[in-house]
Amino acid sequence: MIKLFRSKLYVALLLMVVVLFFGVLGYRYIADYSWIDALYMTIITVTTVGFSEVRPMDIEGKIFTVVLIVTSVFIFGFAISVITEYLLSRNSPQKLKLKKVKNTIDKLSNHVVVCGFGRNGMQAAERLKAYKKPFVVIERDKELLEKYDDDILFMEGDANEDEVLLAAGIDRAKYLIVTLPDDAANLFVVLSARQLNTTLFIISRASQVTSQRKLQLAGANKVIMPDKIGGDHMASLVVMPDLITFMDKLSVEGEHTTNLEEVAIEDFSDQMDCSSLRDLDLRRKTGCTIIGYIAPDGEYIINPEADLPLQPKSKVIVLGRPEQIRKLNEMFHIELS
Repeated sequence: MIKLFRSKLYVALLLMVVVLFFGVLGYRYIADYSWIDALYMTIITVTTVGFSEVRPMDIEGKIFTVVLIVTSVFIFGFAISVITEYLLSRNSPQKLKLKKVKNTIDKLSNHVVVCGFGRNGMQAAERLKAYKKPFVVIERDKELLEKYDDDILFMEGDANEDEVLLAAGIDRAKYLIVTLPDDAANLFVVLSARQLNTTLFIISRASQVTSQRKLQLAGANKVIMPDKIGGDHMASLVVMPDLITFMDKLSVEGEHTTNLEEVAIEDFSDQMDCSSLRDLDLRRKTGCTIIGYIAPDGEYIINPEADLPLQPKSKVIVLGRPEQIRKLNEMFHIELS
């Protein structure tokens, strides 16, 4: 659209120059004015300011003036409308909003890029928003974007295009969530994003079981199958209803309603002399219980022994009520991951 306005603007400016040039030549050779007088007469004629003539004109000069006035009215009217339209398009609320969004995205780093704002993408955005994680949503459906809050950073475009991914800051992002409905499109986005950012942690949706391995080979760190998870969850509610209902109550909805939290060992900076989980003594200090341990090599240990030695770059999974989790975060100055 901007290119169209610019092309029309160039045409309008060219026509204005042609009219001025035509007027100067006409008054110079038809009315026998000097070059300065010819320019003066042309300007006051096309602008219709109504000053008097430099000197009386003969019949040829008057006819030329009539032609010049009629021509300039149409051309200058067209030029003014084009210029006005161009200026308004550059400064419209929508354009200003897009410029503000672009400036905000350009300042982001270690953020999350969400490709697709369908049911899965929308849910992911809500969770990220609840946790106050900075994120950008790429969606090509303009009508869909206009329905939602202004506090979500939307990038209108096709996530399959590298330019759109780069505009969303994929080269500076820490995570990518791909939720497009088509597995082939997800595969292409994962492949492109991995080339643009080799350290990116990529989570992709898959609809077909056969797509899972392909997405992993393309560079996805995690592949999620929403239909499988939903079916498993419903079946589990039949087999173990109370247990699953209890697990559902372990909320990770937002910053202030968390029952589970993962904490890096390095976050316990005031307890660096501790050599084991027992030494941390989180149960007495905060009320939280350690229910899991993640070793530096990625091994998960459920319900670890109290004497388990602590290693650098490991993590603990803690369980507690919201107020206990807040106490843990405040006591050790832990920022939510």
